[in-house]
Amino acid sequence: MARNEIRIDDLAHPRLDEAQRAAIEAAGRANLPLREDAVMEAARRQTGLDDFGDDGFRVRLREWLAAADEDRGLNAMGRATVFGTAVRALSNRLRVEDLLRRRPEILDVELPRPIVIAGLPRSGTTHLVNLVSADDRLRSMPYWESLEPVPDPAERPGPDGLDPRLARCRAMHERVDRLLPHLRAMHHMTPEHVHEEIELQELDFCTYGIEWYARVPRWRDFYLSCDARPSYAYLKRVLQVLTWLRGPNRWVLKSPQHLERLPELVETFPDATVVLTHRDPVHVIQSATTMVAYGSRLRRDRIDLADVAEYWTDRIERLLRACVRDRDRVAPDRGVDVLFHEFMADDVATVERIYRVAGLPMTDGARARLDAFMAANPRGRFGRVVYDLRGDFGLDPAELRRRFAFYFERFAVRAEEADD
Repeated sequence: MARNEIRIDDLAHPRLDEAQRAAIEAAGRANLPLREDAVMEAARRQTGLDDFGDDGFRVRLREWLAAADEDRGLNAMGRATVFGTAVRALSNRLRVEDLLRRRPEILDVELPRPIVIAGLPRSGTTHLVNLVSADDRLRSMPYWESLEPVPDPAERPGPDGLDPRLARCRAMHERVDRLLPHLRAMHHMTPEHVHEEIELQELDFCTYGIEWYARVPRWRDFYLSCDARPSYAYLKRVLQVLTWLRGPNRWVLKSPQHLERLPELVETFPDATVVLTHRDPVHVIQSATTMVAYGSRLRRDRIDLADVAEYWTDRIERLLRACVRDRDRVAPDRGVDVLFHEFMADDVATVERIYRVAGLPMTDGARARLDAFMAANPRGRFGRVVYDLRGDFGLDPAELRRRFAFYFERFAVRAEEADD
C-alpha cells in the first residue's frame, strides 16, 4: 500500500482508543431525552427567546425525534448528537425569528439569480462550491456560519477579533479531528470552508441530514412524503437574513438533497442557475457507506455493514431516480449538467461553462482567485482512503451498475474503476 493510502480495517468491529471511549462515556452521563418539549425548552434556555414563528415545523420535529428514538442501535453519543442537532436548529430558528421581528425590512432583501449546485454526496459538489465561492462577487456560507447563522447579540469578538461562532466551530472541528482522524481524508472540510445549506434547512426540520448519523427509515419515508415548498420558502427567509447581515446578495448554494426536490427548488428560486453534478454511483456508494460506517463507531453500539450498504444504496437510488424524473423541470437555459470526469480534468473550464449559463463574466480577477484556490487546496493532501466494497460491504460493483442503468442511460456518466 502506498504511503499516503489509508485502509480502515476495523469498520465492523472498531478498535476504540481511550479518547473515543471517554467521549462515549461522557455522553452517557448526560441522559438526554429525545422529546419535543425537552429540545424546545433547551433552545429557549440557550437563547433567552421563545418565539419560534410559524409552528408548522413541530409535526416534523416530532417525527424527526420519534424516528431517532426508535433507533435502538444508537448509543449515548448518538442520542446526544440527535438532541444537540435539534437544539442547535431550534436556537437558530429563535434567533432568525427574533431578528425578523425587530427588522422586518429584511424580507424585502432580493436574492437575484443564485447558482445552486445539486449532486450526489461525494460527486464533487464540495470542491465545486468552494471553487466558485473563491469569486468574491458571490455570497457563500462557510461551515461555521451554517452552524450559527445569526450571532448572539450579547456576544462580542474576543481579544483577537475572532467571531465567537468561528471560535466554537474551530474547537468542535479540532475535537472531531482527534476522535475521527480519517474523516478528513474522506471529506475534508475546515470551519472556513464553504458548506451546504442543509444546516439552514434543519431550522424547519425538512432535510435528510439525520439519515447520516441515525438509522431512521421512518423519518426518510415521512420526509419524502412532505410538501417541501413551505420549507424551501423558509430557507429563502433565512438566506435573506444572512444577506442582510453580510452581502453580496447573489448566492452560490449547494446541497445533495436538492436532487430530490428540484420542483420545489425552481419554484422558490425561479431565476436560479441549477448545476447538477454526475458521478458513477458505485464510487459514491463506496465512499458514502465507508464514511457512515466509520463515523458510526462513536454513535452506535453495533455496526451492521450490510445494513449500512443496503440503506445507502437504496437512498442514493432514490435521489437519482428523483433527479432523472425531475431534471426537465429545470428550464433548458437554466440548467448545467457537470460530469465528474470532465470536472476533474479541468476545474476552471467547468466554472466558465457555469458562468456562461449564469450570465456572470469570467474576469481576470475572478480567474486569478479561482487559480489561487486550486493552488492552495491540492487534492489528497490528507491521504487517500482505500475502499473495499466487496470485502467490507458484500457489494459487487458490476451488479450495482446494472441496478443504476437508468441513470447511466440518462446522463453520460463514465464508469470508474472501483476499489473492490
